[in-house]
Amino acid sequence: MTQPEQPQEPPCPEGHEGGRDDGDLQQRLEEAERETGQFRKLAQRAQADLANYKKRAAEEVEEARRQTAAGLLLRIVATRDDIQRALDLVPDGDAAEGWAEGLALVMRNIDSALEAEGVTRTEALGKPFEPWECEAVQYVETEEAVEGTVVSVFREGFSHRGRVLRAAQVVVAKRPETDEAAQPQNENAEETL
Repeated sequence: MTQPEQPQEPPCPEGHEGGRDDGDLQQRLEEAERETGQFRKLAQRAQADLANYKKRAAEEVEEARRQTAAGLLLRIVATRDDIQRALDLVPDGDAAEGWAEGLALVMRNIDSALEAEGVTRTEALGKPFEPWECEAVQYVETEEAVEGTVVSVFREGFSHRGRVLRAAQVVVAKRPETDEAAQPQNENAEETL
């Protein structure tokens, strides 16, 4: 009977006596662990970049939707303005009464559609002027209102889900100039020169 062959160790490279060099194996192991760590970090960065890209893309899509909706809503608001002007100009009389009722119905439908989409009117009259909600088209000197208060609205403003859709065009009160304010503050200024 022949004896089974036992696996033989590969021959040692020259200069290595008695088998594999433990220092060489340790060095290779450390190099492999270092490469594994680098690849792990690279994979983690790639995952983070992908997650950031997905988040940014979703935000861009949402912003594009908002912009598209805002454009459409602005056109509807402009149509609402036209209907309001038509209602304001309906002459008195029995023949025009049916027209006024029809226009008022259309106005209510537009207002309810805008409200369902999250569009609200900017309440500016009698409130302090807010430059991010209103556009001051005129200042009026008056003592009847506090300076900086909106005293009249030319065009209504609207917001859509917390963002200004269209700024209100308003008239803002300012303090009247007095005769004392118009005169130089130091009357002796001419005398000293």
